[in-house]
Amino acid sequence: MTRRQTSLAVLGGGVLALLVLSPSAFFVIFAGLLLGVGISGAGQWIADRAGLGRGWAVAILLLGILAAAVLVSLLFAPAIAEQIDELTRTLPTAVESLRTRLEQYEWLDRLISSGGGASLPEGTGAAAAGALFSVLGAGANILIALAIGIYGAISPGIYRRGLLLLVAPSARSRAEEVIAASVKVLRRWFGAQLVSMAVVGVLTTIGLWLVGVPLAPLLGLIAGLLGFVPNIGPILSAVPAVLLASTQGGTAALLTVGVFLVVQALESYLITPKVQQDQVSLPPALLIAAQVVFGLIFGLAGLLFAGPLTAVGMTLTNELYRRDYLEGEPQAASAQRVD
Repeated sequence: MTRRQTSLAVLGGGVLALLVLSPSAFFVIFAGLLLGVGISGAGQWIADRAGLGRGWAVAILLLGILAAAVLVSLLFAPAIAEQIDELTRTLPTAVESLRTRLEQYEWLDRLISSGGGASLPEGTGAAAAGALFSVLGAGANILIALAIGIYGAISPGIYRRGLLLLVAPSARSRAEEVIAASVKVLRRWFGAQLVSMAVVGVLTTIGLWLVGVPLAPLLGLIAGLLGFVPNIGPILSAVPAVLLASTQGGTAALLTVGVFLVVQALESYLITPKVQQDQVSLPPALLIAAQVVFGLIFGLAGLLFAGPLTAVGMTLTNELYRRDYLEGEPQAASAQRVD
């Protein structure tokens, strides 16, 4: 085994070991890298058009995002908080209303009754404490991912050169090409995903407002954010909207389902293909299979990052396996003619 092969095997084995031994650390680091790729790409776009250095462009971008967040908080935070409060007060009523409707059917009544009473089980306090620590842990992971993303966006060359030093000298040129291809596909995936999420959020808000569903802006925001998870996110975002619409009758609930079906069809067959026509393209069946596998093995984190991980996996397979291994195989010598 050559030094080139050994260095690549060590790097690949290290990444797999981190994924197996500490999945949470792996996904936090990957989230930071994904965020850094997105910030760096946007900063480079600003730098090319404003004639600035990339570092200054990234700094201006981060300050702009911070200023926009503060402005949105000052202008819309009270309204958003009021809508969230109303949603938390309305959803239990909607669930109870739906339960009452379903209990009209005997077989559904028996199915619901088999779920047991509504009394709190023993150890509820411990469960609440565990949930609190989980929330705190998630907040810490988000801060760590933000730090990785920001530092990576400001000085990506330092980390790229450090990674290349771990590769055998004979493979560094090729490794740099593979890293560039992986960064490019992540940058394209990130940009296309943001555009798709924004369009889904706006279309859902408009559709729910036309149907007359309460809290349409908040539900549209939820739909846009959950659009980060392809195929499954729209289903999750439809649940609270349909529950709220069911309090206004079956027609409103059916119209709400129709809104989500139309938006999902537009997102799947028009928005995403248009946005990604020159970007990374993931086969739908492969993406769904990856979501199932990553979700079952790694839970919510695996489900969230199945898309970009699959995109990177396809890039590495194309670059390292197809181009370097399969196409690099010497042609078989022509069979000698037997007299």
